[in-house]
Amino acid sequence: MAAAIKAANRAKLAAIAVCNINGRDDAWKPPTGITSTIEISIACRNLVNVEILSKSDPMCVVLYRPPGSKNWVPLMRTEVVDNDLNPDFARKVIMVYRFDSAQKLRFEVYDVDSEDDKTSSENSLGYVETLLSHIVTAGEAGLTLELIGVALGMEGDEKPETIILTAEELDSEKDEVFLKLAGISCGTWTACIPPKTMFALSKINEAGKYIMVHRSAWARGSNPTWSPLRMSSRLLCNGDQDRELKLEIFQKDFKGNSHSNGVCITTLNKLLAHCDKQDSIELSDTKPQLQDKSAIRVAACTLTPIHTFVEYIQAGTQIHCCFAIDFTCSNGDPADILSLHFISKTGNNPNPYEQAIEAVGTILEDYNEVTSFPTYGFGARIPPKGVISYDFNVNLTEDPNCGTVPGVLEAYRHCLTQIQLYGPTNFAPIIKNVATIASNSKAGQDYYVLVIITDGVISDMAKTKKEIVAASSFPLSIIIIGVGEADFDAMEELDGDALRLSYNGKVAERDIVQFVAYRSARSWLASTGERTANELENEDEDEPVVAQWDNYAGKAFDDDEPVTGEKPPEPVEEDKETRLGKSALGREVLAEIPDQLTSYMKTKGIFPGTIVKRPREVWVPPKKPDEEWDKVLEAAKNGEEGNDEDADEDDDAVTEEVVDK
Repeated sequence: MAAAIKAANRAKLAAIAVCNINGRDDAWKPPTGITSTIEISIACRNLVNVEILSKSDPMCVVLYRPPGSKNWVPLMRTEVVDNDLNPDFARKVIMVYRFDSAQKLRFEVYDVDSEDDKTSSENSLGYVETLLSHIVTAGEAGLTLELIGVALGMEGDEKPETIILTAEELDSEKDEVFLKLAGISCGTWTACIPPKTMFALSKINEAGKYIMVHRSAWARGSNPTWSPLRMSSRLLCNGDQDRELKLEIFQKDFKGNSHSNGVCITTLNKLLAHCDKQDSIELSDTKPQLQDKSAIRVAACTLTPIHTFVEYIQAGTQIHCCFAIDFTCSNGDPADILSLHFISKTGNNPNPYEQAIEAVGTILEDYNEVTSFPTYGFGARIPPKGVISYDFNVNLTEDPNCGTVPGVLEAYRHCLTQIQLYGPTNFAPIIKNVATIASNSKAGQDYYVLVIITDGVISDMAKTKKEIVAASSFPLSIIIIGVGEADFDAMEELDGDALRLSYNGKVAERDIVQFVAYRSARSWLASTGERTANELENEDEDEPVVAQWDNYAGKAFDDDEPVTGEKPPEPVEEDKETRLGKSALGREVLAEIPDQLTSYMKTKGIFPGTIVKRPREVWVPPKKPDEEWDKVLEAAKNGEEGNDEDADEDDDAVTEEVVDK
């Protein structure tokens, strides 16, 4: 079997490998722009033991460094393997391998008590840094690296602590495997205590080595039924239903160590056949002290198609994009050239809010027949009485829909002239509002994307977590775009890529939040590697940058000249840097939407064939305020209304609570 797999996949790995490693001019070079989906398996050997009464409980955190960036970004983390100094992690790294890019990866190994524990230098077991190309070119044997920064352990060992990284190219996903196993005489009792067992499933690779793909939860009893497994056939056997799989049963002793109780070699096709026949699979290498032969019964084994994002869109799913704009005072006075809300008179130099709205809106408007964007604001005092609101319609009408992207921009610019920037930065009210709307949608017909654009740190973090966890069961994704120069480290906690968000012990059903820091077009392009090193080196990095999103044809103010607030001449058209920045931002923030949509449909049991297409709708713009309403807005702007003593007292109380961001 190993030889067959090797023959089938060697051409793929050969194409991925760098052929001109010896500097030969005639060596084949892969064309630029071609990518492959790669699965990386992680294993460690001879880890240091930092525990006193037991062994280390290792977990591996994987980070990557975007091209052109100096910072490491969390990618994923493995499961925690209890009491094991030689762990084979079941969770894999799945990423796109780009032939023409240097994709830097960092693997950090920690000793933790549970998957919820935060990692720190105190419990580090070592780390390594390498390139994805190095892992790929290492072949089926894998890339073995010695861990750096290993802590002093309780036991001394001359063998080096190593990590083994093995890459395999994956075929396209087609089916999902559902597997439920039950054990027969799978453990020995100790006095009156029933055994604690689990099963591990491994697949064979080209080198004849078994790579673990799944480790079940522990179950009590000598005839246990383990929690079911759901996995794509691509991850289980790379789509080859006759690929060898090793099924092994382990029992845990009083010290926490696990021992093998039996093993069998099978395939996905054989598991399907055993399920149909309702017979059992006898295990070999069973402990001699067991009176009965250990066996496995396949309680359920099914293959179901994996439906794609495109299938749901073609079936009639509509994507509704909602914008939420930060109108807190930390953005700066909109009339000030340094303000994040500063509006260019000609509109050729959009501010970060305008850039984000255009970048996301112009892409998502193609996925909704109505093409109308509800737009909300928060953190401002709004007319007619100057009430502080954390969830108001930006167009200041009863209908939040602003039409197409130009309509959203028009409403946003008009709103700036009617409100007073205030604070604090509260997300929870708008998230709850949009989640309520999403909860009322019919099965599969609608999916909502809430885009929150903000310049500061969240003031109601606990309430925001609560609303996000609650919203994770609805057809909703939340994109948070951070603009300006604030410290957005706290925002990363909401992005559940590495660790699923939780609130008061309740874990979100799925990851629905993505955070992206977008400070300016230039800094964004530099951080994402969209601009070449030569382009960046040719620019004066020491040049003072004033309102980079409004860069006046690349010229900043002179150091000796005071900032007067007068606007220099503007270019005739939007500069190339801004266009590239918006394009890169749109790709980045929307990258996770397809997977989030399909994951929601999957958890709710919604298939493309069950979605009922609705009749085509036509959006009708809301009526504009009449002359009397215009007078009220003008009076509120001039401070002629809403200044009674009670209102003043309330405003003073709120002002004391506002944090100066």
